[in-house]
Amino acid sequence: MTWPAVVARRMARHHLSVPAASSPADVVRAMAGAHAQVLSAGETSVALRLEGATRVDVQRALWEDRTLVKTFGPRGTVHLLPTDELASWVAGLSALPRPAASVPETMRMTAEQTAQVVAAIGDALADDDLTADELGDEVVGRTGSWAGDLVMPAFQGYWPRWRQAISEAANAGVLCHGPNRGRNTTYTNPHRFAPFEPVSKDQAIGELVRRYLWSYGPATPQHFAKWLSISPVLATKAFTSLADELEEVLLDGTPAWLIRGDTDFTTESASGVRLLPYFDAYGVGSHPRERLFPGKAWDRALARGQAGNFPLLLIDGIVAGVWHQRRSGRTLTLTVEPLRDLKPGQLRQLDDQAERLGAIVDANPVLTIGAVTVGPHA
Repeated sequence: MTWPAVVARRMARHHLSVPAASSPADVVRAMAGAHAQVLSAGETSVALRLEGATRVDVQRALWEDRTLVKTFGPRGTVHLLPTDELASWVAGLSALPRPAASVPETMRMTAEQTAQVVAAIGDALADDDLTADELGDEVVGRTGSWAGDLVMPAFQGYWPRWRQAISEAANAGVLCHGPNRGRNTTYTNPHRFAPFEPVSKDQAIGELVRRYLWSYGPATPQHFAKWLSISPVLATKAFTSLADELEEVLLDGTPAWLIRGDTDFTTESASGVRLLPYFDAYGVGSHPRERLFPGKAWDRALARGQAGNFPLLLIDGIVAGVWHQRRSGRTLTLTVEPLRDLKPGQLRQLDDQAERLGAIVDANPVLTIGAVTVGPHA
């Protein structure tokens, strides 16, 4: 298999070649989750893959239709996930080994204390959306004063001990994000709107492999390991457990894997200009990095080798620049820094992309081509 064919397949599966005429949940399913640490960027990632959609459509799916869930996903980062896949996601993520504690012993919780906090979180969120402070009061009341000890450095102050277990509670399926209350984040229990039964953890880990390969294959266990932030040894074990379901192929002479029989590749190369926001799944999950971020893109569009910290300019499915946006009232100022000269047709497509981004966020775009002076997103 050739690299251009792989790029074309991934662009098509991510609905970046042609926007989908489906739903936000189906688009997020095709992406194997949409990164939403910056929620506005996550909403844009989904909307730009849907024909005529805006951020409002994604927000409706999240907070009204509840077909999407905002929770902790791959790499322990906040993602949008399809609600009907949540049981499988939490089972798979909770089965992954936790990283060794890197905090001082005075900050840590024992396994028993963590279990108490997770149970308390699930009970406290069973009937209402709560802010972090409100949830903290409930957790401390259900466990003990130790859970409220201010031991976690955070910004210019300290967070209480119990907050170490938030992602653990999400992976246990008893916590997800609720709608913001003003500027305050809220949490809720997903069983309130989408009760689900536990799923076998072995089965769920296999499903993580299948999802990744459908969206990003052909790929190797090492690529899968980076996507989930797990050890290559564990990733190899997961691939080996599915040996009967996987098919080895050669990507320009290098072994990689697909789901057996999933060999739907086009003979046409990817084409066109795309502007992807911060942490868009296509850039974060795609490998090999040196092929997706060739030449100058390696230094300009990656931050310490990590993808997502810069919004990406894609040309024919390959990273060819970075960009930045700044909003002031109804004006959306877009600065795009290409790493090579753009042809007249590509400049017209860039104008179209700017208009599309403006429509997604309900603003009037003003496009400038020049150096991006803003650093990577932390």
